[in-house]
Amino acid sequence: MLVKSMKTLADARNGALTAAYRAGLRSRTFRTASLNAPTAPLEVIPVTTVDGARLRVHAYGPADGQVIVLIHGWSCSIEYWNPQINALADRYRVVCYDQRGHGASELGALLPTRHTLADDLSAVLDAALRPGQRAILAGHSMGGITIQAWAARYPEQVLRRASAAVLLNTTSGNIRYDTDLLPLLNKQLVVQNKPVTLLGAPVRMPTFLSEAVLTSPVPLPGGPLVCAVLKSRVMCKHATVDEVNFALGIVRGCRPLARGRHAAALADIDVSDGAAHLTIPTTVIAGRHDHLLPERMSRRIADELSRTGHLAAYHSWPTGHLGNIEAADRFNAVLESVAQQAGLPAAAAG
Repeated sequence: MLVKSMKTLADARNGALTAAYRAGLRSRTFRTASLNAPTAPLEVIPVTTVDGARLRVHAYGPADGQVIVLIHGWSCSIEYWNPQINALADRYRVVCYDQRGHGASELGALLPTRHTLADDLSAVLDAALRPGQRAILAGHSMGGITIQAWAARYPEQVLRRASAAVLLNTTSGNIRYDTDLLPLLNKQLVVQNKPVTLLGAPVRMPTFLSEAVLTSPVPLPGGPLVCAVLKSRVMCKHATVDEVNFALGIVRGCRPLARGRHAAALADIDVSDGAAHLTIPTTVIAGRHDHLLPERMSRRIADELSRTGHLAAYHSWPTGHLGNIEAADRFNAVLESVAQQAGLPAAAAG
């Protein structure tokens, strides 16, 4: 009994140390001030999901400011939005949350699906918005998928809870076969310099190895080699050393189990019905050098929004997958423009 109790205490201590280590990776200090922890006033908003998971939800800036809700992508956290919080929280109420299993949010009893993404966002909006209040929703990568999943699952909430949306470096599905992240594994099969087709469709290389890497619940290493791969395959050649190190720290700060479970879910997720329910002005931003979710994936969403008459703007930037970090000023300007076009002024600065 004593040995078992000591082991339990040791496991708890190691878990706390691991959590502290991951938190440290997400909150390092850089010469680029916009990447550092925000100094704006912070409010913690308690949110519990339908399956009892507690989410970490923060609201920065003036309580009476127009609300901008930022939803991060796979393997990220609230800290991923530091460049936006630092730029906007003096005038806007910027709400961010760790998606389940990410950052300091609990993983919960349910496996991640399009429904858990939608339900969690709905719970955050219920807690963060006053009756009758609407927010601008901005989602990056899996965050953009979350917005689409929410719109499809709760179409009655779209006009009631949101005034506009921004979808950055995202997709409506088909990630398993449409990503270009690992070209040696998933590019089109070529034999004797001729593309191989089957019934008129391109045949791509097997993806089992790349999926095994992405879905395995193992810690992500750091170091110069990993930084080089991140810059080459996920970001673009213009990304600074600080930007690359910041992004790597954020991703390494994600629990391996959560990263693996969400990667497995995202490989086959389909929210292609989401854009039809985004009945608010929606801006779509793609990166021309995005290998993870190539520009063609954003283009499909924009085409559907254009068909329904709700495409506010489509942007194609010379960035990789992390557009709000690689082109932070440009992205911040888009958010401000969207807020102004929605006719919802910011609170007075200072």
